[in-house]
Amino acid sequence: MEYPIDPSEVQKIAQSPAGQQLISLLQRTGGQNLQHAMSKASAGDYESAKEVLSGLLSSPEARRLLRQLEEGNR
Repeated sequence: MEYPIDPSEVQKIAQSPAGQQLISLLQRTGGQNLQHAMSKASAGDYESAKEVLSGLLSSPEARRLLRQLEEGNR
């Protein structure tokens, strides 16, 4: 299954305060896994990227930041 990706939306999220905090958290806690997920996603393998990211995003801090991002995009 392919997911449409709007590069401008990704950039907006990545540059937001919660996005920056989430990126930093992911780099600290799973840098190599994050790179692996990004590589999979850029190759179009979104399911594998999602599997890798799900483990990284399961921490309470990551879930809190994801909620902030979700609320900011409503």
